[in-house]
Amino acid sequence: MKKAFLTLPVILLLSQFCSGIKWLAISQTPSGLHINKTQHCKLLPGLVSSQAQLCRSNLELMHTIIHAAREVKKTCQKTFADMRWNCSSIDSPKYLPDLERGTREAAFVYALSAAAISHTIARACTSGDLKLCSCGPIPGEIPEPGYRWGGCADNLHYGLVVGSKFSDAPMKMKKKSGSHANKLMHLHNSEVGRQALRDALVMKCKCHGVSGSCSIRTCWRGLQDLKEVAMDLKTKYLSATKVVHRPMGTRKQLVPKDIDIRPVRENELVYLQSSPDFCGKNDKLGSFGTQDRQCNKTSSGSDSCDLMCCGRGYNPYTEQLVERCHCKYHWCCYVTCKKCERTVERYVCK
Repeated sequence: MKKAFLTLPVILLLSQFCSGIKWLAISQTPSGLHINKTQHCKLLPGLVSSQAQLCRSNLELMHTIIHAAREVKKTCQKTFADMRWNCSSIDSPKYLPDLERGTREAAFVYALSAAAISHTIARACTSGDLKLCSCGPIPGEIPEPGYRWGGCADNLHYGLVVGSKFSDAPMKMKKKSGSHANKLMHLHNSEVGRQALRDALVMKCKCHGVSGSCSIRTCWRGLQDLKEVAMDLKTKYLSATKVVHRPMGTRKQLVPKDIDIRPVRENELVYLQSSPDFCGKNDKLGSFGTQDRQCNKTSSGSDSCDLMCCGRGYNPYTEQLVERCHCKYHWCCYVTCKKCERTVERYVCK
């Protein structure tokens, strides 16, 4: 069998398009590898020079960033499990054209990646996993009667500063790689992701009082789970704006293609290239197709067999499930259950 090798021009072309999220390849780092020496930074795939420098000067931080890369992949695939495009192409380091051509899928992944790295760092400060930082600041405003500030707030400010320095590094390199329009798009969408994270900072409280009366509440600023941020970004993905790169005043900017009367909004995802329908397999467009994907026969949403299978029809199959049943509580204090089997019918696209 002949081995296929990528020529140097092809490798350079690929690196121009997707270098901004190549750092996600560190999600494949073996769990047994402890990043505690500067030479270990060379073992991490996908890093540009400034990211490698950040690694060498902040070795402790890299475990958190590796965790963030894994969270991006897991969260993206869960968020889009009910869609034709299900984030399969994020399996780094082999990116497909759906993340290379400035599509709305790329817009989502860049936004989620920027949010995830800052989210993970902010939480690591709170948990004590990072010695470089501590709890977030206590808010300046006076809380309502019965409430008081306390606890350990997520250090969102530190997460945003350090996270953006790492994730935006490929797009801010002085070396000319990739189109300027793509860089503007990726930087914009990354900032949209961070803004979604700012919006996810909410007040969390714990009750105190006699017999759980909750006469006083200790509160702090905490981040919602990353899956909540991802769902917010998915909504923005579904309403993303197609843009073009054209002169505006003295320089070129991204402007809505069909709405020339307004600039791009700071909270909307933008994309340069239209996406395929992802119905059929097409390597050139980065589409895996939906053949053999599971669908929901009773749904009317994006996971319905009609939409997921693109009108091709579906095949049923049965599956035996073993579940806990007839559970009983015994004083004191344990539960016993029996095992029950049931047959369920499932459907996959033709």
